[in-house]
Amino acid sequence: MVQQPKLGLRGWGRWFWRQLTSMRTALFLLLLLAFAAVPGSLVPQRSADPNGVVQYFKEHPSLAPFLDKLQAFDSYTSVWFSSIYLLLFISLIGCVIPRTIHHFKALRAQPPVTPSRLERMSGFTSRKVPSDTTKSAITAASAVETARKLLRRDGYRVAVFEGRHTGGPPEISVSAERGYLREAGNLVFHTALLGVLVTVGVGGGFGFTAQRVVVQGQSMINTLAAYDSFSPGRFFNPSDLDPYSLTLDNFTVRYETRNRDALGLATDYTARLTTRHQGSEETGKATLKVNQPLSIGGTEVYLLGNGYAPHITVRNAEGDIAFSDWIPFLPQDSNLTSLGVVKVPDGLSKQLGMIGFFYPTEAKAPSGASYSTYPDLILPVLTLNVYSGDLGIDNGTPKSVYSLDTSTLTQLTGGKTGVDSVNLKPGQSQRLPNGMGTVQFDRVTRFASLSIHRDPAQGWVLIFAILALAGLFTSLLIPRRRLWVKATTGLNGDLQLEYAGLARGDDPNLNRVVQALKTRHGAALDLPSEAAHDEAPERAPSLL
Repeated sequence: MVQQPKLGLRGWGRWFWRQLTSMRTALFLLLLLAFAAVPGSLVPQRSADPNGVVQYFKEHPSLAPFLDKLQAFDSYTSVWFSSIYLLLFISLIGCVIPRTIHHFKALRAQPPVTPSRLERMSGFTSRKVPSDTTKSAITAASAVETARKLLRRDGYRVAVFEGRHTGGPPEISVSAERGYLREAGNLVFHTALLGVLVTVGVGGGFGFTAQRVVVQGQSMINTLAAYDSFSPGRFFNPSDLDPYSLTLDNFTVRYETRNRDALGLATDYTARLTTRHQGSEETGKATLKVNQPLSIGGTEVYLLGNGYAPHITVRNAEGDIAFSDWIPFLPQDSNLTSLGVVKVPDGLSKQLGMIGFFYPTEAKAPSGASYSTYPDLILPVLTLNVYSGDLGIDNGTPKSVYSLDTSTLTQLTGGKTGVDSVNLKPGQSQRLPNGMGTVQFDRVTRFASLSIHRDPAQGWVLIFAILALAGLFTSLLIPRRRLWVKATTGLNGDLQLEYAGLARGDDPNLNRVVQALKTRHGAALDLPSEAAHDEAPERAPSLL
């Protein structure tokens, strides 16, 4: 029985390092990283769509907490994603550095010595120059020198060797090698991939992602206080924000109206903006579309979503305005049935909260429930359920503007109260229960949800991505091969010329290249061309 020696702590550490820094492991980690990014596309992410996360918790109350424990809503900053990312980073460094050192040593080394038995190599072929022909003055040295010049002209690194087999005639040969650019391309690919990982990490550390809902006609300023949500990188400094303002002048949506199977499907979103930088009186005009972001102030502004924002006014019993503002309602379906929350903390006898549904084109189901049949404003209706009590905002605890905690509130309309919900069309008003005042639905307009990203390293990411593609194509298209030409003078004065090659990897053109070298060499030596049937048949690729 064979007993393996014990590795020990140092031996196991060396074994683990070799496994981690192998190219096979690097490719596996790269595939695993792509697989780990899948959850980020299946569920909304807090850094990009916090409202979507809130909505996901409402729609999946049992599944969402479990996914949250797995950090599925923070996939790209999760422990498991970061671990794979760092392991891939270390693996690539361990792969690239030793291979780069070995590659530079190989570039300085001369081509390998010509094998003693070329007939074992791929594409082997030979020809004989008889001593009694008019070309018998051609020597082995001159034939090899001619081959050396041909190969050097083709971009090969060459070296000439002289020797003698045991008991055999003297021989002289030229060894040629090229295709080191293939390995260089491979190293460029992996180095660029490493550069992408570094720049993405650095860019994420100094950048930020933020969201802001802007109602048509309103403006936003690039400051921390102006954003609805803000996710800074680890090294972000608020002073890095470039002050600028965006005004949403107009937001239009074009719907499909001819194809009955796709009736009401949105075919185009267009946001027209006015831009202005701090300290400048000059304004600019910009158009924002899906997948057509706006670059301004070192940030990229994307159109993330849209919906309707009713303007609601609440008056107290004396007729004084207690609340008047645009309220963005979040779409719940493709026909833009939308949900919104109104909070009136002051100005009334009690704090007031309202949960409302907005229907762009209202219709009634047989059960009496309302729903929207078309996403455009054809028959807009706003319904509100009214609550009174403590809104929970006086203790300084932040509350979402898109949700209302009704556990401490008393419901005044809808549900089991026996009082009908408030039902309003644009321009209509209705009295609130208990003589608290009135609520009025003034008008409705569009809002756009903007996502603002700052990534100072995105230019470097593009450069490294281009280098990675260039290195990949180089490593795939440039073959690494060796060619040999050997000249041996026999005892009877005949000159034996042998040609062969060897590829590192798959090279389907190797046999043809060797045959072409033989033909060109013969022409350079002014030897008569050989008949097709005299040429050596193709040989199976050697395993040596």
